[in-house]
Amino acid sequence: MTSPVRDRLLEAASELFYAQGLRAVSVDKVIDRAATTKVTFYRHFKSKDDLVVGYLERTAARERAGIGAAVDAGAGDVDAALRSISELLGGMACSPGFRGCAFINAAAEYPDADSPVRRVVDAHRHWYRETFARLVAPLTPADPAAVADDLLLLRDGAMVAGYLDHSPTVAGSFLRSSRAVVGLDTPPAG
Repeated sequence: MTSPVRDRLLEAASELFYAQGLRAVSVDKVIDRAATTKVTFYRHFKSKDDLVVGYLERTAARERAGIGAAVDAGAGDVDAALRSISELLGGMACSPGFRGCAFINAAAEYPDADSPVRRVVDAHRHWYRETFARLVAPLTPADPAAVADDLLLLRDGAMVAGYLDHSPTVAGSFLRSSRAVVGLDTPPAG
């Protein structure tokens, strides 16, 4: 169910959760930021965890749209797609207020693997693995799932490095590493 008030609550939650952490932000803070009431909040979300799930689902949709567009921009050219993905990740990591991956952060705050929050995190990571496996399929790797796992590990590392180092080198590092993982940096024989 979408509505302007629900969208306003999710936008407020997105800003606060990402900047301050999921557990640190109360429902009251979100309600104040969204300029609404508790009654209205509970019409749209059963609990704070429900709001966290909504925030992560919204974040996932945005991230998937960006990564999907980067893959599409490659038009089947794996190297071109990896370049687009690296530019996207580098841009995210260098943006003001960047605090790393919202999903890694959420997993750290919600250690219970059976919680609804962790299920959203797991679903998003599954989506990444599937997307990376499809991306490298034209290269016919022996184990596309292993390559996808490696690319996800590199993506996670880029997010952490972008947060900890605030480095503009994230895009280049991700591109070099991902090209090596998929075999695009292999020198010609001879």
